[in-house]
Amino acid sequence: MRMGETDLLAIRYLLKREGEGRSVSPKDLAAHLGISSASTTVLIDRLVRSGHVERRPHPTDRRALVIAPTIASDDEVRATLGDMHRRMIQVAEGLEPDQAVAVLDFLGAMREAVDSVRDAHGEEAPAAPVTAIDSVRSATAG
Repeated sequence: MRMGETDLLAIRYLLKREGEGRSVSPKDLAAHLGISSASTTVLIDRLVRSGHVERRPHPTDRRALVIAPTIASDDEVRATLGDMHRRMIQVAEGLEPDQAVAVLDFLGAMREAVDSVRDAHGEEAPAAPVTAIDSVRSATAG
């Protein structure tokens, strides 16, 4: 899509919120991305110019605006991610069973390392995708 990371994160967030039926204000977007209001304005201007988002009147507050992804943005993201996911699946399916186990062991160890840092700082760790790892491991064992 030839966009920077912040642009992609913004569009992804906007698409997700729209899918949930929720509107996004510039302030919401700034908070999600952890950027200043000035940087948010520059980001939104850039995404409006590229045709990926649009400013719309707030549904209940006529003084406010909401930021929404365009249909073109949704289609472009789906096409790009769909192609990327197909390529990723091809790579994963090309692994030999012992290679898949090694990758899973590595990723599991990395997850444990990250979780241990979070635990040490008293932060709540996200739920681990154990079922996905276990299902791949059981499929390759045997």
